[in-house]
Amino acid sequence: MKKAIPAAGNTDRPAQPAWHEAYIGLGSNLDDPAAQLREALRRLALLPGVVVTKVSSFYATPPVGVVDQPWFVNAAAAIRTTLSAEDLLTALLQIEAEMGRVRTQRWGPRLVDLDILLYDNAVIDTNRLSVPHPEMAWRGFVLLPLAEIAPEAYHPVLQQTVSQLLARLPAAARVAQKL
Repeated sequence: MKKAIPAAGNTDRPAQPAWHEAYIGLGSNLDDPAAQLREALRRLALLPGVVVTKVSSFYATPPVGVVDQPWFVNAAAAIRTTLSAEDLLTALLQIEAEMGRVRTQRWGPRLVDLDILLYDNAVIDTNRLSVPHPEMAWRGFVLLPLAEIAPEAYHPVLQQTVSQLLARLPAAARVAQKL
């Protein structure tokens, strides 16, 4: 009896998970913000199915919205992940919670903030998640670090690169000090 030959491309190995490219915004303005970002990056790198491929410099930036609070330290990270966007969001929220973040005031002081800025070229709008991040195109504290590591990353809604978005920001929105 002849042994069956698998069809082309068919093997006995399980299918490999798809890898996605995502960009994460990081911010903190409490309890040694740079140390908080380093810890968040360490935890991000430990997530199963996540590989951190690039990390921007850290930037000191003024607060937006609620201005009577300490300046923030912001950064961006490029990752490759097998997690879906929803699962990635869940993992980021878990890191925030484990690090002690308590959400009390919109745009208020925070121990750590982790946001999905871009996920592949996807446009996602659910009750839990909006990608691209809905305010990233108008925030220097997001675009400056992101442009450092991914100037050609593409905003699929606005159909512009990160460097193009940054170039159109007024100077007042680009106030930052590279640390």
